Amino acid sequence: MPMFRLLLALLAGLALLAQPALAARTLIINANGYMFDGTGMLRRFGTLFIGADGKVLATLPKGAAEPKLEVGDYRLDAKGQTLLPGLIDGHGHLLGLGLRLRLLDLGGARSVAEAQAAIARYAAANANAKWIAGGGWNQEQWGEGGRSRFPTRAELDAATGDKPAALARVDGHALWVNSAALKAAGITRATKDPPGGRILRDAAGNPSGILVDTAIALVEKARPKPGAGEAEKALEAALAHMASVGLTGLHDMGTTPDDWALIRAFGDEGRLTARITAYAAGIESMEAIAPLRPTPWLYQDRLRLIGIKFLADGALGSRGAWLLAPYADEPTTRGLQLLDDTRQKNWLSRANFLGYQVAIHAIGDAANRQVLDSFAEILPTYGDRFRNRVEHAQVVNPADIPRFAALKLTASMQPTHGPSDMLMAETRLGPDRLDGAFAWKRFLTANVPLVLGSDTPVEPANPFFGIHAAVTRQTREGAPPGGWRMADALTLEQALQGFTTSAALAGHMEGRVGTLTPGAWADFILLDRDPFTIPPTDLWKILVQETWLAGGRIYVRNP
Repeated sequence: MPMFRLLLALLAGLALLAQPALAARTLIINANGYMFDGTGMLRRFGTLFIGADGKVLATLPKGAAEPKLEVGDYRLDAKGQTLLPGLIDGHGHLLGLGLRLRLLDLGGARSVAEAQAAIARYAAANANAKWIAGGGWNQEQWGEGGRSRFPTRAELDAATGDKPAALARVDGHALWVNSAALKAAGITRATKDPPGGRILRDAAGNPSGILVDTAIALVEKARPKPGAGEAEKALEAALAHMASVGLTGLHDMGTTPDDWALIRAFGDEGRLTARITAYAAGIESMEAIAPLRPTPWLYQDRLRLIGIKFLADGALGSRGAWLLAPYADEPTTRGLQLLDDTRQKNWLSRANFLGYQVAIHAIGDAANRQVLDSFAEILPTYGDRFRNRVEHAQVVNPADIPRFAALKLTASMQPTHGPSDMLMAETRLGPDRLDGAFAWKRFLTANVPLVLGSDTPVEPANPFFGIHAAVTRQTREGAPPGGWRMADALTLEQALQGFTTSAALAGHMEGRVGTLTPGAWADFILLDRDPFTIPPTDLWKILVQETWLAGGRIYVRNP
């Protein structure tokens, strides 16, 4: 018996030795701190005290006595730098961001010729690649007043030769392909438009080289997927970029089973340096990842599958957004309805029945009305506990805006879309139909919860670009003077809430992220300037100096 007790004591001692040492507490002093408290009020503070578990112990006003530290605790003098809670992108595409950072990016092209030159350079530098892939092109930047044309397969052939090429439009709702890609996909003049998609054709009826919405899948099936190694590098790049611009969280809109497995691997290995609120890419992805119910939070609140992403229509730039009236610049079409009424209601109902939050893409006013009608039918059954969301809500009939509040829906909007799309929107809709378009302030005034994001890689992931756009409704070059339709501009406080507490609420994370109240995760950023004291036109110039997640530093601009 004594020997048995001795053995138990030895085993207990070995177990204690095997446990990791408790982490130290951290004290940040001399900060110019801002945060929103539990009531939504903006609060100032000078000291942030973080527990060994990575959660906030206290925020103290400037001049308050410092908490007593112990041996091993860490003390950092912020030297007056502005400190904000870590920012959360309410709508982005995590792997899409990483791939865009690593593949051909045509976002800077201002003409077909510039795009062709960039494509040719990329093809020469990646001669071993089986396909030329990338995207970011925007034909609206290639002409005056949004009246530019789509590029053609012949123009892409001239830059790529016989190697297949597939290049996504900036919004991801159109694909520019060359003749080799069309051949690989078996697309000919006899190929019919799929439901919810269009194969644009030339005067002779042949495919022109542009595929819209569901027609993109015809080529995607033929194109090899990125290998595991490339996907891993893309995720590394996305997480690193997020930290560099102050994003400690992102709502990933369209997580595939492969995406989920890769993010899980990063979590298992301790490499997941952001909080990812995942929305499955449709019913099939949900069934492959978690068919019974949403997952719990994993890796200390760094990953959860919480919802399902659906598509009601396409995008305005590719004339796939579904409108109540024909396009002003193409009266033969009203865009694309991607789901009939019955299927949409069934899918939304099934998602809520399983406990999933719905996030449904709706850009055109017809698509938004259809979505509102679908939610009106299922609300009596499932109530408002899911905080269902409409992604983009970009062009909404003014009469429909109050219905969002009545149906307890969250509007998920991306401010950088306003300055990027303003000229194109005026051309697509005409000036008389812009009332209710990009109407951020009007939604808030109607008591609709508003979460803000970037839609990265459609727009840059930098949240300060979005905050600038929300406040000024201008491009970063300052156009138009005085801002575009400024009645729908947000205040700086409202814009910051959209990327912090409102984003947390939309992702069912209120009190845990988006703020620095006691008990919340110590996710925060240090900035090179104070957004509340600089001209609003300079908000986009703010640089993140440090990013911290759960009380640990994950990024330093100048180590």
